[in-house]
Parts: sequence; C-alpha cells; structure tokens
Amino acid sequence: MNRAAAPLLAATLGIATYGGMDAIMKGLSIAHGAYSAVLWRSVAGVALMAPLFLARRKPWPTAAALKLHLARGTVAGGSVLLFFWGLARVPMAQGVALTFLAPLIALFLAAALLGERVGRGAILGSLVASLGVLAIAAGEVQAQASTDTVLGSLAVVAASILYAGSLILLRQQAQAADPLEVALFTSVVLSGLMLLAAPWFGSFPAVSLLPEVIGAAVLGSVSAVVIAWAYARAEAQALAPVEYTAFVWSAALGWLVFGESVSGWTVAGAALIILGCLVAVRGPAAPAPQTEAAA
Repeated sequence: MNRAAAPLLAATLGIATYGGMDAIMKGLSIAHGAYSAVLWRSVAGVALMAPLFLARRKPWPTAAALKLHLARGTVAGGSVLLFFWGLARVPMAQGVALTFLAPLIALFLAAALLGERVGRGAILGSLVASLGVLAIAAGEVQAQASTDTVLGSLAVVAASILYAGSLILLRQQAQAADPLEVALFTSVVLSGLMLLAAPWFGSFPAVSLLPEVIGAAVLGSVSAVVIAWAYARAEAQALAPVEYTAFVWSAALGWLVFGESVSGWTVAGAALIILGCLVAVRGPAAPAPQTEAAA
C-alpha cells in the first residue's frame, strides 16, 4: 500500500466507525440521558484500553504529555457532553453538519491563543460557512422546529466551539504520544471529571443497555486510535476532505436507525459549511472536524 494513502484510508475507517458510535450514543442519550451515556461509555473505554496499554509495558507518559492529555480531555469532554445532549434532540445529519464549523473556529482560536495570522481565505470561508448555518436555521424555522430542537442545535454549535479548542491540542497530543495512549488518557480524564458529578447528574444504565454502552466504547476506542494514528502521519489539511464523509454516514444511519429524513436545507447548509472549510484551509494546514469531538 502507498504510504501516503494509508493515513487517508485509516481516517476513512475512523470516520465510518465514529458514525456507528454516534448512532449508538444518540440512542443511549435518548433512553438514559446524555450525561450517563457519555460517563459510562468513557468508563467502559478505559476498561477496554487500559489492559492493552499496561500489557505493552511502555514508560508512563511524561509530564508534558500528561498536561496535554489533561487539557484535551477536559475540553473535549465538555464538547462530547454538549454534542450528545444536542444530538438527542436534532437529526444526526444536521448535528454532524454543525460540527463541521470546528475547523474554522479553530483557525480563529489559534490566532487568538497562539498568535497565528488569520488569512483572507479563513475570513471568506467563515462567511460562506455562516451562510450554511443560516440555511440550517432557516430549515428549522420552515419546519416550525420545537424549542427542544433549537436548543439541541445551539448545544451542538457550543460543542463545536469547545471541540475547536481540542483540535488545537490534537496535533501536539498525537506527536507527543502514541495513538493508544492518546485515546486511553483522553478517556481517563473525561471519566474522572464526570465521576465527580455523577452523584448528581449520573445514574447506572439498565442491564439491557449494557451491550450498547460496551459497543459504543469499542467503536469509540477503535476510532480514536485509528484517527490518532492517521493524524500522527499526515497533515490535518490532507485528511480534512475525508472527514466530511461523516455527513453521509450520519444521514444514512439517522435514516436507518431513527427514521430521520434529511431536508434540503440541511444538505445545502452542510455543503456551504464544507465549502467554507475547504476555502479556509487552502493555505496553511488547519485541523479537521472528526465529526463528534471525540474523546
């Protein structure tokens, strides 16, 4: 296999796997609440990956790597929780389309936090993507969306803002640690933080839901490892186009699993957001969305 093609194929597999996890997590969030769904998926992910990490008998992460894990786990955790809370209230395709704002937001966050220059392409891309968000909002108005649906969309947009911050950390994290370590310690941080508030916001899932929790953890862990592997071997700009296939997976799974239809407004909005992202990243490499803000 061409070495340049391997990261692209890995990213494609990772995005498809994420799509399956999103569908399971949406069902769990509807049945059991987003907080508990995210909490127990993360705990199950730690239980699955920790033995593999320990079996390799590699050195414990350095202090610098642990700081990156803590930072990204905290930011990505908030993003994941908001995303699945919102996804339980909006169609999957619409929710995933809104997460595509993350790479654009990351460009501006990098400018604010790291002093990077925002080029004209990024500004133009942001304007185009904003039209996409307005198209999706117009679709909600036309469909007379409920307050719950509107709040779900706003939660996904907020998740994208937080996820943009985690994208800035992703490249550093992937360079400082191997894929399994990245996936494991991101889940460890998320689980630890959520367990602190579990007595107030969480609850144990019903026994009948345990296979779904484990399934989501397996898919999430595999996807996180594969994506981290791809990002360690290719620039984010090269992987960005592949990651937009998440819209296709979300539309298909939303229809198959939840009977959701995809409106023309959502398709038009997604197309404009993707176009805006591609315009923005034609210059310097920029992080791509990875659909859900994954932990």
